[in-house]
Amino acid sequence: MAKEKILVTGGAGYIGSHTVVELVEASYEPIIVDNFSNSEESALKGIESILGREVVCHRIDCNDANALRGVFEQEQDIKGVIHFAAYKAVGESVAEPLKYYQNNVGSLVTLLQVMEERKVYNLVFSSSCTVYGIPDKLPVTEQTPVQKANSPYGNTKKMCEEILTDLATSGSNVKSIALRYFNPIGAHPSAKIGELPLGVPNNLVPFITQTAAGIREQLTIFGNDYDTADGTCIRDYIHVVDLAKAHVTAVARLLEGKAESIEFYNVGTGTGNTVLEAVQAFEKATGEKLNYKIGPRRVGDVPKIYADVTRATEVLGFRTTSTLEEAMKSAWDWQLSLQKEPAKV
Repeated sequence: MAKEKILVTGGAGYIGSHTVVELVEASYEPIIVDNFSNSEESALKGIESILGREVVCHRIDCNDANALRGVFEQEQDIKGVIHFAAYKAVGESVAEPLKYYQNNVGSLVTLLQVMEERKVYNLVFSSSCTVYGIPDKLPVTEQTPVQKANSPYGNTKKMCEEILTDLATSGSNVKSIALRYFNPIGAHPSAKIGELPLGVPNNLVPFITQTAAGIREQLTIFGNDYDTADGTCIRDYIHVVDLAKAHVTAVARLLEGKAESIEFYNVGTGTGNTVLEAVQAFEKATGEKLNYKIGPRRVGDVPKIYADVTRATEVLGFRTTSTLEEAMKSAWDWQLSLQKEPAKV
C-alpha cells in the first residue's frame, strides 16, 4: 500500500528535520519544501543517514505560488501539509518587520490558496506560545487570552492563527491544527541532526553547548531578580523529538477525520524550569562545568511561562516522554558531533 504523502515546508530546519524523521518512522512519506534561507544542506544528509534512504526535497520558496503548484502537481496525491517555513528571530523582526510579514504571513496565505486549488485540506501549523504574551495566570491553557505581541515575529504567529480561524469560519474545507510550541531543545539521539543556528544563537541551549565547547567564552543569563525561585526566567523546555512526534499525532488526527475545522494545542511538558535549573541540568547530564555570568534583564523577555498540557493529552492523545537532562545530553552530543570551527559572529 502506498504511503500517505505529507508536504513539510521548512523541512530542513531544526524542528522540521526531526519531524521528517518521525513521519517516516510512522510510515508516512514526507516531501520537503525548503529554500534554505535559514537552514543547511547538511540537515538533509543527517536525515538520510538516520533513515538509511533518500528523502524528496524541493528547493523552492513558499511565497512562490507557481513553484508550490509545481510541487503539488509533480508529487500527486499529497494528503496533508505541515507548515514550518518562517523566519523566527525576534530581534531581526523588530529591525525588519516587513521581511517577517511578507515571509511568515505571506507564505501561509499562498500555501492555503494552493492547497484549496489542489483540494488538499489538512494543515498542521507551527505556532508559538508567544501568542500568550505575558500571561496573567499560569500555567497557560488554550483558553488563556491571546495578547498583543511583543514583536513582529510574535505578531506574525498571532496573525497566522487569525487567518486560519477566519478560513475555518468561512466554510472552507481546510482543517487546521495549530500547535503552540513552548521551548524546543535537544537533538536526535543519533546526533546526526540538531539545532544549527546561523551566527550567534538566539536560543539558550545552543549558547550553552557552544560555551561548553569553547566556541563562546561565556554564557550570560539575563536577569536574576524575577519573581521566581532563583530569580531567573521560567520556561517550558520540550525535547525536539517529542515535539516532532506531536506533529505526527496531529497529522493522524486530521487524516482520520477527527479534527474540527480549527484546533489549538499547547505542546510542552507542563513543567516550568528556570534558566539556572536548565544550566544545572546540562552540567549534571554532561559533567561539563559551564562558564556563565548574571547580566541585566533583556528587553522583551517574558518572566515566566509554561503550559497546561491537559488538552494535548486528552484530545490530541500526545504526551512527552523525555526529561530535561535527556534533552540537554542530546544537545551536547549533537554539539560534539559538529566540527569545532570558529563561530560566525
